[in-house]
Amino acid sequence: MPIRTVIEHGTKDKRSAAFAIDWPGWSRGAKTAELALETLESYRERYRPIVDVAGMTREFDAAGPLEIVEDRIGTGSTDFWGISFSPSSTEHGPMGDAELERAITLLRACWTFFDGVAARVSPEMRKGPRGGGRDRDRIIRHVIRNESEDFAKQVGLRNPEEAALTPEGLKRHRETYVAAMRAYNAGEVERRMRNWTLQFLIRHSAYHTLDHAWEMEDKDLSAENGD
Repeated sequence: MPIRTVIEHGTKDKRSAAFAIDWPGWSRGAKTAELALETLESYRERYRPIVDVAGMTREFDAAGPLEIVEDRIGTGSTDFWGISFSPSSTEHGPMGDAELERAITLLRACWTFFDGVAARVSPEMRKGPRGGGRDRDRIIRHVIRNESEDFAKQVGLRNPEEAALTPEGLKRHRETYVAAMRAYNAGEVERRMRNWTLQFLIRHSAYHTLDHAWEMEDKDLSAENGD
């Protein structure tokens, strides 16, 4: 089966994002849709550790080429960041139980991968245009706080500032986040999302986690420092 892929353009078409709709987190952006698609394909092998952790290697290896199933206009933020910031046409309505659990499994695998990268890269990161001079710990804080204090609000969670920055706090956040996703999908949450959907929330959480895990890998100085 080909890999269902969505192209999302910014409103002014200054940047675009391409993402594999069935593989949360596998998403890349560039100045043009063609480059975004090319970059997405180049990250196929880089996404493999996530499917290995999720136990989906055989399914992933059997997947065919990228196939564009939707070419859409997103939001103005896509022009600035080259990131998908809105749900595609297929990311609406309740998810089937199997679909939801598959997405959650892949999100958990993204978290596992992120934690592994964070544990092995150098505290100091190579300086570059992306994120300026942020070191490892600032990147980790950014990812955890955005998810626990911002993204989680979409499913009704209100976490105190920095509550997820301890090992126990992070574990508790992830458990309650997943539980809230299941409750939301079951219709047990009164407040519904306005512009996001559950499918997009999971995809965006996975993307943000992986994007910064790959950033840490790219900026790692361990080899240069002889670690």
